Amino acid sequence: MNKNAVKPKERNKGLVDPSQIKEFNVYVETKLLDFLLFKLPSTPRKNVKTMLSKHCVAVNGVPVSQFDYPLVKEDVVTISKTPITKHARKDLPIIYEDEDIIAMDKPSGLLSVATDREKGRTAYRLISDYVAAKNPKNRVYVVHRLDEDTSGILIFAKSNKVREALQNHWQEIVKDRGYYAIVEGEMEEKSAILRDYLTQNDLHLVFVTKNKTIGKLSITKYQEITYRAPYSLLDVHIDSGRKNQIRVQLGHRGHYVIGDDKYGEPANPIGRLGLHAYSLIFTNPLNGKEYRFNSPMPDSFKQLMFGKKAPAKALTSAEKQKRDTYSQTRIKKGQAKKPDYFGQSKKGGRHGH
Repeated sequence: MNKNAVKPKERNKGLVDPSQIKEFNVYVETKLLDFLLFKLPSTPRKNVKTMLSKHCVAVNGVPVSQFDYPLVKEDVVTISKTPITKHARKDLPIIYEDEDIIAMDKPSGLLSVATDREKGRTAYRLISDYVAAKNPKNRVYVVHRLDEDTSGILIFAKSNKVREALQNHWQEIVKDRGYYAIVEGEMEEKSAILRDYLTQNDLHLVFVTKNKTIGKLSITKYQEITYRAPYSLLDVHIDSGRKNQIRVQLGHRGHYVIGDDKYGEPANPIGRLGLHAYSLIFTNPLNGKEYRFNSPMPDSFKQLMFGKKAPAKALTSAEKQKRDTYSQTRIKKGQAKKPDYFGQSKKGGRHGH
């Protein structure tokens, strides 16, 4: 995590004491109450229901009180000794929503999902609270992730069926993943295709290896947009979805992404990681609908690289909604796929970068 991404007072917000909670992984689809009764066989049914009513149970960091709340494989159920606060969310950076998905413009410094200690300040929590406010039985499902300090387009599914369809075929259905990256130094080549094999050490840090038996091929394309000493602004597109691949492959060549204290010690002129996921194009395999999302370049990027400031006039909520829905998002209705689309293909990479 970038040490400068959030203010010190915000750093402890949402953190939990591991000694005060129990966590259980979900391996099969079931209902929340049934799951709790199975995991807590010595606890009376009445007491389990009390835990739910007092908001001492969370799913993926989101407090839940509905006994018939649906659980799916890969969910994590948390039981806390103290109530988990539920907050109303306003002014969410949602750029699109339909019956299948929700797309948000995730800010830098916000986790995609809950971690061992951080349960409150996550994009998943924000979107979950948003849909639950409409109907307590509603929930969302994680499709892919962005690193905490990477900003940009993040997608959630509104049903497990859609989540499985997108996840199981992510590498096949995604046509474009574009990022703005600000790196140290002037690029030796104004455009290039980087091909490296990446692997991970015991500390979960990714690095380039020449050993193809342990590494996974990662392909990253970049085009220099501008150079303003001592930084370069790049338009980056990835053909593979390996963990941290943009940061690692560029850093391996001596061009570390600014603010990236995980893979080097580069300068941090804008107080955040210089990586923004600005473009995502993919097709829903269930109905052939194509989604094209774009997120504008952060003002801090513009100021650093072009000396431009944010627009003086702030948009109203109605103007912003219209702009996000009709200008930044384009959807193409395609031919519906055959119902037997689900196959035995392996899941593609869905890691942050």
